[in-house]
Parts: sequence; structure tokens; C-alpha cells
Amino acid sequence: MDDFTQGGDKLQEALRHLRRLNRILRANGPALYGVKRLWNRSGRPDRLTILDVGSGSGDINRRILKWADKQGVKMRVILADVTEEARAEAERLFRNDSRVLFVKQDLFDLVSEQADIVTASQFAHHFSKEHMPSIVEQMLKVSRMGVVINDIHRHWIPWVAVWFVTRCISGNRYIRHDGPLSVAKGFRGSDFRSLARRIESSGMTYSWRPLFRYAVIVPKQREAETNENGI
Repeated sequence: MDDFTQGGDKLQEALRHLRRLNRILRANGPALYGVKRLWNRSGRPDRLTILDVGSGSGDINRRILKWADKQGVKMRVILADVTEEARAEAERLFRNDSRVLFVKQDLFDLVSEQADIVTASQFAHHFSKEHMPSIVEQMLKVSRMGVVINDIHRHWIPWVAVWFVTRCISGNRYIRHDGPLSVAKGFRGSDFRSLARRIESSGMTYSWRPLFRYAVIVPKQREAETNENGI
């Protein structure tokens, strides 16, 4: 799904099948985990804007919206992706939810402090380790509170699981090819330790979450905190 030139009906079908795969593998858990922690850190505001980059159809955010309802938080979700197929699927999925807006934009075209929290679910592994610092720093620039990255643990167990599940639920070539490939391009803890040393932000944390995923939280350093550190 890195090759957007193919696009069309097959890519749109892949986005639908990916929603099914995400439900089976509980892909939304780490994103909600990170959002809740940044929300708590920021004093539990009663309004919250999430911007999901590389969102696809944005299905990961449905659980976040349900959580916001339970907490009484007035939530707004902006889905950002670069394909028309993602727009079509997102607008169909959220057609009855006015809280969700889709924008066809690249991460580096987004406006500074456009959202409270910027999330990326299964997006970061599409980039090389060398590009990760610039990706995270741009996400921080777009956010007011911080960044949440939800991505895959690179390990043989999830590779086998994804290989098997994709062949059970889909005949789509994107899903069958890119599912296992995404695991192979995923992360280990050492990758995030290296990233933490390279980005211009303190306080980055990462934790392993079910099922074989990582939740990476990068809080945006407040001006007062910066001054306290004497920087």
C-alpha cells in the first residue's frame, strides 16, 4: 500500500478489509492508550482535537470517539491521508458523524498546532529509520499536547499470525502482501531508544501493548518546562 500509483478499486477494497484485520488484531488499543495518557497529562480538558496522519479510512478512531463519549469530552477528529480511496472510505465510514473531518494532505503540508494530539497508527513503519526523527518532529510541530505512535512489533510470531489471518479474511493482493511486510518493517524497543536520542523532545516513552504492538508517546514540551530546565 506504499505504491499509490496502483490505487483504484483494489486499494479501496484493501482499506475495507484492513478494518476487519484491525478488529481481529485489536489495532486500536495502543492509540487509545496514548491518547488517554496525554489527555491526563494535560489536565483532562473537556475538548480535544485528534489529527490522525496516514489515516486510511480512520477506523482506528472509532474506539477513541466512544471513549470520549464516556468521558464527556467534546471530540473532533481530523483524518489526513493523501489518497482519494482513503477519502472515499473515510467519508462512507463516518457519514453520520459530524465530529470527523477528512483532509487530503501530506504530513509536511499540515499547519503548526493544528490539533491537540497527533496520532499515527501503522504509519511510521512505512518510513526508514533515518527519516523517523523528521517525521516525529513534524508531528510535534502540528500538535499542541503531543504525539502518539501506534505501530507493530517486529517479531516472527505476529508475522506468522498476520500471514495466516490475511489469507483467511481476504483475497486482496494489498492485504496479503502488505500485511506480513508491515510486520517485517516494524519496530523493536532498540529502534525507539535510538529515536528518543535523536529527536528534539524530552519525555518520550514507549511501551509494548497487546497484540504485539508499541504505543509511543511524545509529549510536547511546554514553555514553562523548558524554562525550568534552563534551556
